[in-house]
Amino acid sequence: MNFLDCWQSAAAALFSQALAGEPDLTESAATGLPERTFGFSARIGGDIEGRFSITLDASLLDSPLMGEVADQKGAWAELLQEVTHAASGDLLAKSGVHCRVEEFEETSGSNQISRAFVLRAQRAAWSIFVDDGLRGPAKGEPAGGESKPLKVSEAEAGTGADTCLNVDLFLDVELEATLRFGRRELRLAEILEMGPGDVVELDRQVSDPVDLIVGDKIVARGEAVLVNGNFGLRVTEVATPRKRLETVRCLF
Repeated sequence: MNFLDCWQSAAAALFSQALAGEPDLTESAATGLPERTFGFSARIGGDIEGRFSITLDASLLDSPLMGEVADQKGAWAELLQEVTHAASGDLLAKSGVHCRVEEFEETSGSNQISRAFVLRAQRAAWSIFVDDGLRGPAKGEPAGGESKPLKVSEAEAGTGADTCLNVDLFLDVELEATLRFGRRELRLAEILEMGPGDVVELDRQVSDPVDLIVGDKIVARGEAVLVNGNFGLRVTEVATPRKRLETVRCLF
């Protein structure tokens, strides 16, 4: 499993959610680029580094896939950035390789083609090309980073049938989710002396991931973001389904 494989999987999933017309993304033969294109480039850092570029057929900007959005190119930029972030999280969960999107910007497109895709929807088709310029480990354990990936062995995770057994009985259970930015142990005397303006230093750096906790289990990690003036979490790694189901068990 490498970054490009994760990107393809994430793109297929997010396109089906965000685009109109029941879109289908499939791999195709790498042919020449269309005359009119637009593109984006992501600078990836971590265990793998380099540029990951996406070049799209410019006729996508005139398609109804994004709906009646004034800034079609901006909408595609936002969607493809989410896909690229999701790919980095999937790669960590599946291969233990840590990477992050350090920059995502509009470009004129790349003349290099690592893999070509066709996006079909509403009896029309558009070409999408990817240039994978990343270098580093594609498999195995992460080369660095302090956070331990949220994964378990296949034996511990069990089969899909095991994790789905009787899950329907719990789907309507409401659970309280908490974001944990860090922790700090304080003496009672320090707490009693605390006043407005005091700063409590936590055990994490600003760049470290934030924990999403349900019950007493860490079910995901990610980056803190702002969404319409509120704090949110962009998930970069997720625990296995069995581990997430244990959050329900620990509450009963």
